[in-house]
Amino acid sequence: MAKGIERERIVRARELRKRQTKPEELLWLRLKNRQLCNLKFRRQHPILNYIVDFYCHEKRFVIELDGRSHDQRTLGYDLKRQANLEKSGLRVERFTNDEIICQIEDVLNMIIQSCGLDLDKSYGGNQRSVWR
Repeated sequence: MAKGIERERIVRARELRKRQTKPEELLWLRLKNRQLCNLKFRRQHPILNYIVDFYCHEKRFVIELDGRSHDQRTLGYDLKRQANLEKSGLRVERFTNDEIICQIEDVLNMIIQSCGLDLDKSYGGNQRSVWR
């Protein structure tokens, strides 16, 4: 890939980090600094030709948030993007903004499970022990 295009995507990712939505901010507050099961997440991270909302390299795991801009008009693009990410060996999990706002604990548990971690076995069933 041309260095100019790569640089543009990095600049765009930085801009997106500065203008995060409220649901992105709420989830980031729970993912940053290895707070969730000591997993390192990056936000607005360039992968392939895309910028994904959140990414854990260790688990090759992508989190995408679907807000108002993700409706029937963008469904085809979102599905193609997800398929391309999955073809490259990444796992992709999608959550709605409402899920982040209203059910953040359930979302965090789904993220733990999607990362291949077993809350009951790894943490003795004590949910609070997975967050610092």
